[in-house]
Amino acid sequence: MTSQVSSPAEQAEPTEQQGGPALAGGQQPDGGAKEVRRLDRVIIRFAGDSGDGMQLTGDRFTSETASFGNDLSTLPNFPAEIRAPAGTLPGVSSFQLHFADHDILTPGDAPDVLVAMNPAALKANLADLPPGAEIIVNTDEFTKRPMAKVGYATSPLEDGSLEAWRVHPVPLTTLTVEALKDFGLSRKEAERSKNMFALGLLSWMYHRPTEGTEAFLRKKFAKKPQIAEANVAAFRAGWNFGETTEDFAVSYEVAPATSAFNTGTYRNISGNLALAYGLIAASQQADLPLYLGSYPITPASDILHELSRHKNFGVRSFQAEDEIAGIGAALGAAFGGSLAVTTTSGPGVALKSETIGLAVSLELPLLVVDIQRGGPSTGLPTKTEQADLLQAMYGRNGEAPVPVVAPCTPADCFDAALEAARIALTWRTPVFLLSDGYLANGSEPWRIPDVADLPDLRVQFATAPNHTLADGTEVFWPYKRDPHTLARPWAVPGTAGLEHRIGGIEKQDGSGNISYDPANHELMVRTRQAKIDGITVPDVAVDDPHGARTLVLGWGSTFGPITAAVRRLRAEGVAVAQAHLRHLNPFPANLGQVLAAYDKVVIPEMNLGQLATLIRAKYLVDARSHTQVNGMPFKAEQLALALKEAIDD
Repeated sequence: MTSQVSSPAEQAEPTEQQGGPALAGGQQPDGGAKEVRRLDRVIIRFAGDSGDGMQLTGDRFTSETASFGNDLSTLPNFPAEIRAPAGTLPGVSSFQLHFADHDILTPGDAPDVLVAMNPAALKANLADLPPGAEIIVNTDEFTKRPMAKVGYATSPLEDGSLEAWRVHPVPLTTLTVEALKDFGLSRKEAERSKNMFALGLLSWMYHRPTEGTEAFLRKKFAKKPQIAEANVAAFRAGWNFGETTEDFAVSYEVAPATSAFNTGTYRNISGNLALAYGLIAASQQADLPLYLGSYPITPASDILHELSRHKNFGVRSFQAEDEIAGIGAALGAAFGGSLAVTTTSGPGVALKSETIGLAVSLELPLLVVDIQRGGPSTGLPTKTEQADLLQAMYGRNGEAPVPVVAPCTPADCFDAALEAARIALTWRTPVFLLSDGYLANGSEPWRIPDVADLPDLRVQFATAPNHTLADGTEVFWPYKRDPHTLARPWAVPGTAGLEHRIGGIEKQDGSGNISYDPANHELMVRTRQAKIDGITVPDVAVDDPHGARTLVLGWGSTFGPITAAVRRLRAEGVAVAQAHLRHLNPFPANLGQVLAAYDKVVIPEMNLGQLATLIRAKYLVDARSHTQVNGMPFKAEQLALALKEAIDD
């Protein structure tokens, strides 16, 4: 699960194409014991009201699955409102987890198991369930008023409308309250633990470890030991219910994905967490303090929260009063000699655009992290999109070129942060890092790297005059450039003899003095562009084992769905090539040659064709767009069908 496309050997692994658990064998019941079936993969979705703790439940199940050694991919999905009206469709929160005994790339197209905590959760998710899927439903919530809120005139548990699925009616609330009757809690307090009962039941069904969850609950509620033990009791009660009830006659095993991982130490990690760790690693490798100037915004705020915890690594985090103040402080820190970062989403980028242009003019290293979300304006704050690419490329006044880097998986956010820092520090430029909500909130196993393998990012500050005037005087010219990178020297304020002007007005080449000379302005504009064009980035790798005539080109978080779709097509005997871009400005040097080698180029994007627009303009290639802007990632099955149609057209 790296930034590279899959090798032919990897494609021999099981694909993600069947809907429903794939049986890999079985074990017959021994005496009175329940049957245990082995599966190669499962997709589970927890769904309930936004106050039901579905994100916590999914996160805990994921953590235990990771510790067990399965490969996994997750998709949290929750409302934008802090507290949407209880029991309504807009208030439904869900968490989907795909785990397997082999290499997987997506959270899965459709759940094999849905845990529905109320009527709204059932109605909001039912259309995604394939026939034969299992539904575990909290029957206590299927009373007249909750059903009326979502338009159920009769109970779907009784009117035959769920006959296509295997329904397990479980009175989760009642069972939880009964399990906690000796804890002295009010009914309302006891009911809050029903998510732990559900977690215990699913942990029994899929043989998940339990020790980690119990330790987590005791730590989380350490200041409220009664609540901690009540949650542990509810969790155990759910496990015991699965063990003893006749409604669940079968449990399932999904073996560890031993063949999916290289040797090493792994942990489950989300994209935002990986990105935060990558920024810390970059500051350590550069031997520079890390400064974050940020304003909270969904879905980027987790990076601010995480970096604020790491003062021991020299991280300084500043929660500003607004987006403009956040990037202004970060740019000031860059001038002062820090590895400077500002984090935001699309609406914040719009506010930061003038200061990004100032950073282009000052030619200082600055990382602008954009965790993209649905737009325009406030748009869909908790849904994913890839629609800020053209904004990152051109969303500033004047000619203000900025490099653009995009990670492709949650774990890859770590490496992308290091790469963005390498470019910013080496070429003295602001750099856009384009992640998105799907990567930010999703998670997967991450191989913890050896520090010795991380790149050396150390830089040399200017310490002495670098230019001699005609009269022999030695002076410091802040815009005298490195002949290889065209980067200007980086002088820390307070260094004697290196005083120089800063500001947004055009500079004279070399001296940095204010200049309105037309010829000088043209020289500076072209020089700044040449600096970006000259950034060295790796060639794009092409995965084409069968000599295909059609290339699927992607960028960012579409990597997982595209790769899963390509695997499906190849399993059906369809020849198709795949390439994925990390560097969007500048493009890899070999990209034009790669595109010219294919009759057809298809570009799937979660926008209306922004990369396709750039590819068409630069390479004059008739790139075909396949687009989606519904706030959700591509489904591999639907994408495979679209690619097949494009190939056959």
